[in-house]
Amino acid sequence: MGKLHAFLGKMRFRLVLLAILATTLSAFGQSQYTLTGTVTESGTGLPVVGASVFIENTSFGTVTDFDGNYSFTASLQSGSYNLSFSSLGFSSQKIVIDASGNLTITTDAVLSEDLLSLDEVVVTGTGSGANKRALGNAISSVKSEDLVDNGATQIDQAIAGKITGALVQQNSGDPAGGISIRLRGPSTISGNSDPLYIVDGIIISNSSNELVDLGGNTQNRLADINPNDIEKIEIIKGAAAAAIYGSRASNGVVQIFTKQGKSGEPKFSFMTNTRINELRKEVDYNKVPLAWTVPTDRSDLNTVAVDRYNLQDEIFESGFGVENYLSMTGGTEKTSYYLSASHLSNDGIVKNTNFKRYGFKANLTQQAFDWLKITGGFNYVRSVSKDVPNGGINNAYGAITGFVFSDNSVNPAPDESGVYPVTSLLVPRTNPAEAVARFDFGQKTNRFITSVALDANFTDNLSAKYTLGMDYYNQSATAYIPINNTSPNADGYARRSDLNSFQYNSDLNLTYKADITDAIASTSTLGGSWQYEERDRVGINATGLPPVVVTATGGSILEQGESRSQISYWGAFFQQSFSFNDKIYVNGAVRMDGASTFGEDERNQLYFKASGSYVVSDEDFWKNTFGGAFNLFKLRASWGQAGNLTALGAFDRFSVYNPDALTGSVSLIPSTAQGNENLKPERQDEIEIGFDAGLLNSRLGIEFSYYKQKVTDLLLPRVLAPSSGFGSRFENVGNLENTGVEILLRGVPIKSQDFNWDVTATFSKNKNEVTNVAGGGRLALAGSFSTNYVIEGEPLGVFYRQFYARNEDGSIALDADGYPFRGTTEDGESSKVLGDPNPDWFGSLINEFSYKNFGLRVQFDAVQGYDVFNWNRRLLDNVIFGGGAQVGQELLGNLPKGYGSAQANIFEEFVEDGSFVKLREVALSYDFKPKWEYIDNVKISLVGRNLISWDDYSGWDPEVSAAGQSNGVRGFDFATVPIPRTYQLGFNVSF
Repeated sequence: MGKLHAFLGKMRFRLVLLAILATTLSAFGQSQYTLTGTVTESGTGLPVVGASVFIENTSFGTVTDFDGNYSFTASLQSGSYNLSFSSLGFSSQKIVIDASGNLTITTDAVLSEDLLSLDEVVVTGTGSGANKRALGNAISSVKSEDLVDNGATQIDQAIAGKITGALVQQNSGDPAGGISIRLRGPSTISGNSDPLYIVDGIIISNSSNELVDLGGNTQNRLADINPNDIEKIEIIKGAAAAAIYGSRASNGVVQIFTKQGKSGEPKFSFMTNTRINELRKEVDYNKVPLAWTVPTDRSDLNTVAVDRYNLQDEIFESGFGVENYLSMTGGTEKTSYYLSASHLSNDGIVKNTNFKRYGFKANLTQQAFDWLKITGGFNYVRSVSKDVPNGGINNAYGAITGFVFSDNSVNPAPDESGVYPVTSLLVPRTNPAEAVARFDFGQKTNRFITSVALDANFTDNLSAKYTLGMDYYNQSATAYIPINNTSPNADGYARRSDLNSFQYNSDLNLTYKADITDAIASTSTLGGSWQYEERDRVGINATGLPPVVVTATGGSILEQGESRSQISYWGAFFQQSFSFNDKIYVNGAVRMDGASTFGEDERNQLYFKASGSYVVSDEDFWKNTFGGAFNLFKLRASWGQAGNLTALGAFDRFSVYNPDALTGSVSLIPSTAQGNENLKPERQDEIEIGFDAGLLNSRLGIEFSYYKQKVTDLLLPRVLAPSSGFGSRFENVGNLENTGVEILLRGVPIKSQDFNWDVTATFSKNKNEVTNVAGGGRLALAGSFSTNYVIEGEPLGVFYRQFYARNEDGSIALDADGYPFRGTTEDGESSKVLGDPNPDWFGSLINEFSYKNFGLRVQFDAVQGYDVFNWNRRLLDNVIFGGGAQVGQELLGNLPKGYGSAQANIFEEFVEDGSFVKLREVALSYDFKPKWEYIDNVKISLVGRNLISWDDYSGWDPEVSAAGQSNGVRGFDFATVPIPRTYQLGFNVSF
């Protein structure tokens, strides 16, 4: 037994000795180094606070302090290492250090501004971020500071002019009016071309629901999102987005990331602003104090003296607004939170219109384990609008509709008993003064957006992300026109309509990263998604109201309707990416998508994507040859496929029967549209090539992209023979193309410690062409009075109507009495293409100046080669109504009596050049830190929005469109609220 203990003792001694020897050998050649230095900004020499400094392929590193200094220790073997410096908004820098001599290594770094954000990590839908330099397609980003202090109340308003390839048009100047965003042109005819909107991984609805007819003032639901809650927006354009997000993203993706909590003591931010909205300009009207005795008789030139009234004064006034916003952020190392509450009240320029928004936002992040992070988000919004209808396309009542039909020699004011006179003498239309004073229209929306996301890092290689998001809202609208009014509904009108919208998405992505060799890195991602949306709508109309009754159930003639819709979407994808020496990147993906709207044999489709990029400027030959002046150059290319899923409703593939009552018995009446269960999704192929370049030591950045997009299998209603018993049937029978270029320039002409000048310019050009329309090659678009057409060989939505007969010299041909008449083409056609509402190009110029604590931002937006159909002038200039300036010229004898009536059916006259340059934003600010101990910063700002428009358009505003968010009916100005000029004074304090 004693010998055994002695043996074990000797063994323990040898094991301890062996362990000491092994530890010594493993540490042989390592030394403890101290790394120090300072990180500053190029040009100004100011310290870069919070910059990341680390040694590549090690765990050693730190961040800079408030003076830009850093210091850390590292145990390193003898040799050379890359010391990496990075900070948000700056280009990363790597400096080689030598760990073989002095144990203290001092290295200073000067970071240049990353004008093109190539070192920014962006989210691409795969669950893990990707560096922009690794992407083969262009991604545009908008920072939080660009979304506020600009006079905008909606996100889509705020991003106007800040993104290449994105045409942002405000369709109405109503305070809750809708806005259209088109990324690289329209990609469908029967569906919509809106991008897919995603908030923190939640697919949200941006529907435009016409629950009551307001003319072109239809809201879209992005109005519910407060720009103050946004951290940044990323926009992926074209089919490259759809390969990851699915075919619902075939028109691109707008990714909205809200602000998240930060650990530390609670920090508060309070913002308040007041604004004034006003009409930017008036249209010319008839001021001549004469009127025709018999307006409809051209030969009777007798006149009488009258007073003329500016009916625009009855409609428009200055509106006032106020907004308040309070946020709080804080937390611990494992738990952080972000909370906000907001209130907006904004009056429109049409009397008695208003939009109010109340919001509460909460984001919570919990590090449950070292390998698992849980993020939860909750957003409640209540939106309330008080509206005035403006008629236009669908209904004859409304304020601006009444204006264009009215004889302004009639005093619109009510008499002593409160009765308003009829101002439209020949056709039944509303006295505009009565519309704004007595009509009561409004909408209320309660919305919940909530989500839970799980981020898991199982190993250094394997990670996963699961997101469950839900978007629910109830929108309720009411309309009331009292009895004894001047509209076509003289016996009163009431409507109530409600919509419940619910949708959710459930997404799971798995990512595996591995280094195949020292030079080759691999990233593999497998993902799947299930999405569901449900919409239930009910409405009731009534006319013949009893006195003082405002509800639809009290009417004598009732109409009611109800609709229900349920759609499921599903998809799965696999993506593989490789990186070669962090210079060359290739990517490929395949996706399967399905939607319940299509027939069982066609609903599942495969789509592919491939892309690549090459950072040429990282090569030694480039650095040695061009590095001094041409410090960055990246080539990129991508190709992708997608399928548009918006052209069909939930049950459009079926032949639908509508219930009705016949002699008191229940009956079913077939729809005029025949079903087709063999329909398949529209298919899109797009190729994109481009480059990103940095010149003059990153003082100038250039981003260039060229794309060509082909869309096949367009869903169009084909006209059927009467013998079929149906009028039309949806079929995959159309094609269209979009071809364009996008250019972004960013420069820093001056950068010093006290004064900075930054310039951003964008240029986007898109050529749209419908290349095939089966069944005759021409199709009128609904909602355009047969004015906007789909015509083979032309852009989508061109104006196609009657035109002037002309003399050989091109002048308008007149008859013997001096009146114009309509022409015919060589083929005997009475109509031809008159104009194109799709712009030739659009762009912006943004200058930002800062001097010490002062800041100034000036933004100009331009839309050129853009035609507008001015329906308002077609009515105003007609002598039978009499309110237009041209009617005054007829009264003065400068034009023949009834000249405007002769023009009314020659539509060429009313197609006007809508090209414009707008002074979109001017913002002057002053930041300072007061002496009060508990105040971190105070900012005062003065903002102007839509201040000036340089255009030749005779109407109020060439940017608006009466058809709202319609895809093909654009440039359609009929009784549409003009976009107001806005002045805003803001105050922001952080503490």
